[in-house]
Amino acid sequence: MALTDVWFLLIAVLWTGYLVLEGFDFGVGMLLRVLSRDNTDRRVLINTIGPVWDGNEVWLLVAGGATFAAFPLWYASLFSGFYLALLVILVALIVRGVAFEFRGKIDSDRWRRGWDIAIMTGSAVPALLWGVAFGNIVRGVPLDADHDYAGTFLTLLNPYALLGGLTTLSVFAFHGAVFVALKTEGEVRARAKAFTLPLGGTAIVLGAAFLLWTQFAYGTGWTWAPVLVAAVALVAAVTTARLGREGWAFTGTALAIVATVMVLFGSLYPDVLPASNDAANSLTTTNASSTPYTLGIMTWVAVIFTPVVLAYQAWTYWVFRKRVSRAHIPAAQGLPAGRS
Repeated sequence: MALTDVWFLLIAVLWTGYLVLEGFDFGVGMLLRVLSRDNTDRRVLINTIGPVWDGNEVWLLVAGGATFAAFPLWYASLFSGFYLALLVILVALIVRGVAFEFRGKIDSDRWRRGWDIAIMTGSAVPALLWGVAFGNIVRGVPLDADHDYAGTFLTLLNPYALLGGLTTLSVFAFHGAVFVALKTEGEVRARAKAFTLPLGGTAIVLGAAFLLWTQFAYGTGWTWAPVLVAAVALVAAVTTARLGREGWAFTGTALAIVATVMVLFGSLYPDVLPASNDAANSLTTTNASSTPYTLGIMTWVAVIFTPVVLAYQAWTYWVFRKRVSRAHIPAAQGLPAGRS
């Protein structure tokens, strides 16, 4: 296997890790005021992701850095074409991070309500736009002979990409509800469990439409397998969540996201950014890659440091594995997320 293929696969793995892990904390953020009745409930919800949400974002940074180093032309074309959308995602992530830290600084319902809305918006916007972005990457965008983006912002708002955005939004909301049911006790858990059926049903309908469109328009023969895995995993997640088997339900939603990423990257390969106007202008794993020497050095760095990062993050999840309830929330205000 060529190093270009290795790094295409590694970038797919990094995006898989990001979407699985950040997906559930996007879902928790979107449902913050939906699954809660008072500030204590909301602090329970925030504390389920407080120790891990910023670590989950590391996967995005590494995926972006790996793309820049391994496929610089891919990175350049993405940022030139998707600049506004990526800027909106970045601003939303910044506002969301600030909101987690600031919402408890003043003992005021109005103050907290404003930051709660910021958390919900800062979670929903990236959840939607990542799906739109990946839909456009798979579908292809207009590129000129120099591989520069030749469309407009409205070009990105096509039906297929918008369906992709609605799919990631619904799947992450369902993923988040299942995670809340897995990580909480009492009334918060009961409300999260009640929401798994409507959220799961929506995710199944939108996900099926998006994956079937992807498969028939852009897929290959082998990508039928992950399409079926995603469908079975989502149905199983809804069923097991209703039975109170949240661990199995969370495994199902995570597996559905993994399978969906396999379909997207499998449909994309060997392109990394197809040109919708002229196939000759497409970026591929070959013409968009760095030199073999650069890829070789990066491979050794990845071999050494990736296990360290995985071990640290696994340790973090193990330490904070227990359920959270209202009894764990102290009366004092002003404690940052994950420290109450």
